[in-house]
Amino acid sequence: MEAIPIALFWGFVLLSLFGKPHALLYLFFGSFSFGAFAVIPSTLTGGLTLTPTPIVVLLIVARTLCSRPGIEFFVSAALTPKRLLLLFLYWVVALFVTVFMPRLFMNEVTIIPVRLELSTFGEPLRPSTQNFSQMAYLTISVFAVFAFTRLMRDANIRQQALKAICLGGALALFTGLLDFASQFVPLDAVLAPFRTATYALMTEVEILGGKRVVGLMPEASAYGFLCITFLGLIYFFRHGIRDRWLRETGAPILIIGLIGMIWLSTSSAAYVGLVVFFLAAALEWTVRKSSRNPGKGLGVEFWTVWSAIILVGLVVLFAPALLDPIVEKVNEMVLNKSKTSSYEERSMWTAVGWQALWDTWGVGVGIGATRTSNFAAAVFSNSGLIGGFLYFAFVWQSMRRKIPAGPEALNSQSILNGVRYAYIPTFIVSLLIGTTPDFNNYNAFLYATALAVALGSRKQPVPTPAFGQGPWRPLTGSPQAGELPRW
Repeated sequence: MEAIPIALFWGFVLLSLFGKPHALLYLFFGSFSFGAFAVIPSTLTGGLTLTPTPIVVLLIVARTLCSRPGIEFFVSAALTPKRLLLLFLYWVVALFVTVFMPRLFMNEVTIIPVRLELSTFGEPLRPSTQNFSQMAYLTISVFAVFAFTRLMRDANIRQQALKAICLGGALALFTGLLDFASQFVPLDAVLAPFRTATYALMTEVEILGGKRVVGLMPEASAYGFLCITFLGLIYFFRHGIRDRWLRETGAPILIIGLIGMIWLSTSSAAYVGLVVFFLAAALEWTVRKSSRNPGKGLGVEFWTVWSAIILVGLVVLFAPALLDPIVEKVNEMVLNKSKTSSYEERSMWTAVGWQALWDTWGVGVGIGATRTSNFAAAVFSNSGLIGGFLYFAFVWQSMRRKIPAGPEALNSQSILNGVRYAYIPTFIVSLLIGTTPDFNNYNAFLYATALAVALGSRKQPVPTPAFGQGPWRPLTGSPQAGELPRW
């Protein structure tokens, strides 16, 4: 049975790789929901699980950058301070620290290994295979920013990307519904072929008398983070969608469904992310209302929220017992979280990570050397003070980009605002559960989109050539037909 979904995945890969440029974007966002699916049998990889998303990102990088114009774009962006120089320098620093520091400080620094086989209070630092694998994941994410930036400069492809986000959200919702229904209907034959990862899968965990919904992810917290990701993307990017039905009907349905799935995931980090999402949405609504071009939907959004508040108030007044299960779940999963052994263990990981940074005089222990439960701690402890400051300076630069004047300025501004607000919930959640310094491909897409709209659309959008068909022409003269502008 495992061969069928694997064959389907690689079939979609081939169709997308040699099809239109935006086809891989649909596969990219669609792959997010299959975090427990090994697209290459583990017997061929020595037990290593290769999930769909990194494979798709590698193909996007290959198709977008593996041509002469693509290489020129990469070099130009990497060497330009206002584009991706900070990110490129962060990658260089991280690579240097990863190659040398685990050997320089071997057995002198205490760390928590990324591959945590058993509960441990730490072990001496030494080079490991996790240095290589985590640095590889970080490299994929960094190169993905370059590839997405080049791809997303086309305004038409940006619209396809927004539709692809909605497709990804629909798949996250659908897989969650399937997993939820599996406790009432025998669906193991449908779900099992997509749960082939070699690491531990917690798919049948119950809490407070109910099943934790995991979709096709390894565990409930991963599924909750997935839903938070698409909830933020769909809600904050919907103003940039030109398709009226998708913007006004499809997106709201997905938003409501994803909120329900976050609740059913019973993930404390996802609950915190949901609260942060509501706060970000309130801030976005307030800023949009006071702007010159607020767009449509302000009234509908206001009365929807106001009606929900009135409904909750009526329940509190006349039937408060109906809220008891909700209050109990919030108390158990969020307010009392600090009393659990899991919280204590994760706090210990973060404390050991910060201590490892100071023990190396701020140089860092190398990517993949120590795990934490806080993304900021992971970045600084793994790549050092220099690497951490470079990365967060790049994030700050990305969030403060500006849109040039032009015919696409209004739509581009909507998309840039979407990047800023969609970043907030997932970043806050990563400060609670982030174990490695890899900022992942989701953030790579956000950083690239911000830069792409800031650079402005090409006057005459030109499709990216199919992989292996890129033009290889001399640098002299003007761009030829079918070739991207020079950098």
